[in-house]
Formats: sequence, C-alpha cells, structure tokens
Amino acid sequence: MQNHSNMRHSVKPTVSEIEYKNMRFLITDRPSDQNIQSYIKELKNHNVKDVVRVCEPTYKVDELKQEGINVLDLEYEDGTPPPQEVVSEWFKLLKTRFRETPGSCVAVHCVAGLGRAPVLVAVALIELGLDYEDAVELIRKKRRGAINSRQLGYLEKYRPRSRLRLKNGFMNSCCLQ
Repeated sequence: MQNHSNMRHSVKPTVSEIEYKNMRFLITDRPSDQNIQSYIKELKNHNVKDVVRVCEPTYKVDELKQEGINVLDLEYEDGTPPPQEVVSEWFKLLKTRFRETPGSCVAVHCVAGLGRAPVLVAVALIELGLDYEDAVELIRKKRRGAINSRQLGYLEKYRPRSRLRLKNGFMNSCCLQ
C-alpha cells in the first residue's frame, strides 16, 4: 500500500473553473509548499492574477508573487458564511481585477474548496444576476458536496445590491470604462 501523504504532495491541485457574465473564478483546494509549483502552473493555465485565501495561511506566497500572482488573505471561520467585511473586500478585488484585466481569472481557496471558497463565488454569481439556487447548482456541478446547509441558508437570504455593476450595466470585457 502506498503512503498517501507522499502521494498528496505530487498530485495536481483540484480546480474548478466557474464562468458567468465574463467573470471567471477558479475554486481550488489549498496548496502546500510541496506542491506550489504545480499549483502555479495550474493558475497560469487559467490566467489567474489573484489568489484569495479564505483559510489560515499554511504556505509561503513568495513563489506566487514572483510569478505575478497576488495573494489576498480574507480568512474567516470554517463552515460559516462570510462576514460582511470579507464580502466587501472580495467585491473590491473583483471590480478592480476584472476592470483592469478583462479575461483574467480570480482563484479562491479554502482547505478543501468545498465551503468558504464556493460561498464567495456564489455571492459573486448572485450579484451578477443568478438566483441563489442556480448559483449553487452551477458550483456543485463542478464541486460535488460544496456549500453546507448553514452557508446555503446564508445564500438563500442574501440580497444582491448591484456591487458588481458599473455605470452602464454589469462588468464585462466588451464595455469596460
């Protein structure tokens, strides 16, 4: 029988790309210092410019930064919905990134990529016009088991406030100003 801890370090990261209205998100599991090179390669394949880390830091970000990938820490408690300040910072990043670099992708990860990270992507999808059920379904098609019942309740009650809109409608790559 093989040692699973050694296998984990060489395994390619689990990634799921979600695209809606010209915004692209990459939900991943947490990288480690041992697999950071394969993680960076995967990020570059998806044109990721930013990584949002919503769990506790467990790896060095130097190599990501050397590759021109920014890391933003928006840690919040596992199994819970995001605090308002995390949501505000998330939208601030998305508006800046997709305005400055149309066609890019924003990666977000928690430990397994099943709770905190998918919830942030779902909130963005709701802000972009999807009903919460459709947002969750879109994510769960690619991340089976994503979003627990407490987080689902938060998304059901979440009301969009046009935080990803610009003056002339939603952000998109053809009409940025």
